[in-house]
Amino acid sequence: MTRTLAGNILTPDGFVAGSLAIASDGRIAAIRGTSLSGREARDSTQPLLLPGFIDLHVHGGAGRDVMEGGTAAVEVARQHARHGTTALLATTMTAPYEDLELALRDLGNLCRDGASGAAQVLGVHLEGPYINAARLGAQPDFARPVALDEIRRLHALAPVKLLTVAPEVPGNLDAIGQLVAAGFRVQVGHTAGGYEDGRQALQRGARGFTHLFNAMTPLHHRVPGMVGAALAHAQYAEIIPDLLHVHAGAIRVALRSIPHLYCVTDSTAATGMPDGEYKLGRQAVTKCLGGVRLADGTLAGSTLTMDRALRNLVDGIGLELEDAALRVSTYAADFLELADRGRLAAGAWADIAVLDAQLQVRQVFVQGEAIDVAHAG
Repeated sequence: MTRTLAGNILTPDGFVAGSLAIASDGRIAAIRGTSLSGREARDSTQPLLLPGFIDLHVHGGAGRDVMEGGTAAVEVARQHARHGTTALLATTMTAPYEDLELALRDLGNLCRDGASGAAQVLGVHLEGPYINAARLGAQPDFARPVALDEIRRLHALAPVKLLTVAPEVPGNLDAIGQLVAAGFRVQVGHTAGGYEDGRQALQRGARGFTHLFNAMTPLHHRVPGMVGAALAHAQYAEIIPDLLHVHAGAIRVALRSIPHLYCVTDSTAATGMPDGEYKLGRQAVTKCLGGVRLADGTLAGSTLTMDRALRNLVDGIGLELEDAALRVSTYAADFLELADRGRLAAGAWADIAVLDAQLQVRQVFVQGEAIDVAHAG
């Protein structure tokens, strides 16, 4: 049996007004319709069908933190699915090995089998512990050099898809090449390294930068820093477009410099929850005034959801909807080399965010399964 959705559908070739058929295997069977412009699509009364959002940096949501282990990641994935995220990477904190093992112990089955009503957890983003203790940001102080045996043990528990690494830490630059050769993707982040460190990391096989601008050396016209390396040389980088972590003007700079800049939420347990106290790994954090902070005021992740990220790009920064959709979905899929996600095309997974003209989520489908969005917080 097939299910058919009607509306203005964003395909890789642009919008079409027509229908999208979902096959019984959860993939898109066919898309039919007539072409129309993005402006026509938004001005229409028909729903907008976009590729489901893909978030490669998710710590938590709904009061739960990935580092808890157990059922936490399922609840996190359900929270984000209600906001249009159809696939994500469960993201860890810098922590002792035992804590990481606890976090990943139940993730393997979730990544393999999925869970009803939830975004597909594609794997794990190890944001730590292979970072620089001088640029922890909100990470706990358990930073250490890359340990390949440790990573292999964790990967045996759940698929490690992405690692954040500070290349200037002794041993880490050489380890980047080893990680890439072993099939892992590496991003540069939480780094005190400079411009040349960033260039060398890219030359060794690093593919991007973790939350660009945050927890890295800034751009100066005589000391370009890690930000300068990213702006000058990167094809990919993630950025947090909550308009709190990064000024809209800096986001514009990155958009002009990095061809495949893509958005992440860096969301925490406080996402979808009222103001108050929450956990981020071992850290206590406070949600207030639209942000999440440590006791000393340091930003500690966000409460951003990907539908809000989309609206910030379109309504706050002025991107065309088609471009914004690439940056909340397609480019992240391309970064992970997933040809059947992040795009609405025959044969791809039916991961779909259905929005109204104000870009509010009205329906979500994960691999063809309808998600209950009635209680999106």
